[in-house]
Amino acid sequence: MDRLEQTILKNLIYNDEYTRKVLPFIKPEYFSSSSEKILFKEIFEFSNKYKNLPTHESLIINLKDKKNISEGVLEETINLLNEIHSSKNEPTETPWLIDETEAFCRRKAIYNAIMESVSIIDSNGKKPDGVIPKMLSDALGVSFDNTVGHDYLVESDDRYDFYHKVEKKIKFDLDIFNKITKGGLPQKTLNIALAGTGVGKSLFMCHVAASCLSQGQNVLYITMEMAEEKIAERIDANLLNIDLADLHKLGKKEYERKFEYLKSKVTGKLIIKEYPTASASVLHFRSLLDDLQMKKQFKPDIIFVDYLNICCSSRVKPGANINSYSYIKSIAEELRGLAVENNLPIVSATQTTRSGFTNSDPGLEDTSESFGLPATADFMFALVSNEDLQNLNQMMIKQLKNRYSDPNYYKRFVVGVDRAKMKLYDLEDSAQKDIADAGTKEDKPLNTFGTREQRLNNKFGGLKV
Repeated sequence: MDRLEQTILKNLIYNDEYTRKVLPFIKPEYFSSSSEKILFKEIFEFSNKYKNLPTHESLIINLKDKKNISEGVLEETINLLNEIHSSKNEPTETPWLIDETEAFCRRKAIYNAIMESVSIIDSNGKKPDGVIPKMLSDALGVSFDNTVGHDYLVESDDRYDFYHKVEKKIKFDLDIFNKITKGGLPQKTLNIALAGTGVGKSLFMCHVAASCLSQGQNVLYITMEMAEEKIAERIDANLLNIDLADLHKLGKKEYERKFEYLKSKVTGKLIIKEYPTASASVLHFRSLLDDLQMKKQFKPDIIFVDYLNICCSSRVKPGANINSYSYIKSIAEELRGLAVENNLPIVSATQTTRSGFTNSDPGLEDTSESFGLPATADFMFALVSNEDLQNLNQMMIKQLKNRYSDPNYYKRFVVGVDRAKMKLYDLEDSAQKDIADAGTKEDKPLNTFGTREQRLNNKFGGLKV
């Protein structure tokens, strides 16, 4: 017997180690002939039911009891089983066969996906062609995951390496945010800004998106509140270092000159995608990521979603009889799942309650609609503004939840804000002195960034052109 399919079937019957590792990943459609498919189904059903390998005799009996198999196919299947049985003592290298089986499954999955794609194309619109990229992506991703957990005593060396591994993070251009997150936003995380209407949720996200772009990161900004052009306008004001009002007065040649200079300094990419309010879910975002990868060879390093409460859930149908706690929590869990799936951080925002809108010291309880959101988020902070802070061109930040560091370390602090240029900037140490819970006695002072104008033109934002 030289066919790989038959070698696989033989080892599924007679090789316990091999069967336990590969059986969950093999599908009947990976086999070419009807007899091989039928025999595999019998092996799979027996192993799942009895948690043991089937014997030659049990398979023969079960096959003969089948009422939905023609005599010709039954005879062919029994002959195949007998041929396998006669060669059961021929040795096979198990690690090699596991690798070969994984490659076999991937090839068959790709072949089947391509054939199904052709069928969809030939249906002339009777079948939805939007599933083709997902089918091909799933087929290319077929692999055997043999990990069964962390052996605490045996794998101590791996643990030591993990402790000393430098975690990849997306840095802020705000020194104090890097302090409280220990260097920026880690991958596979959901990060939420809590604020009332008009306080600065979109301003914060546009500023951080602009700083990520300036650092050479690929940024995807999904908006369901403002038009794509409005988000781009705010990022223009930030990166070109020009007031929003003056942006509309700028001559075309001057705008082009500034933008050409910006393009010469920026190595990352920014894609802004608008969806109608409450019409898009993680399913739409996954499809968008597939399209961007295929059509633009664009893979984001960070995603901004403006904002979470006006997404819809992919698991809960619109109009379903469900409370807001469960619905918003479902959206948050799906977004965090998307972050884990794509190995990147997601930044979003949520509204405060009515009482939280006027509260100068908001807490997690001021999260509107669902307390399930802060339960899911990795990092959550409130943006606070009032008349006094506005007069000082400042915004207060209060940490509400922080899985990266101690949330009581700089629990409250202020940052400078230039709303005309959609910018945030670090303040001098003296600005934090009169704030309760601002740092600790052992904390080293923050960097001093010079004059306000110098801070506005900090290392990541602003152009001196």
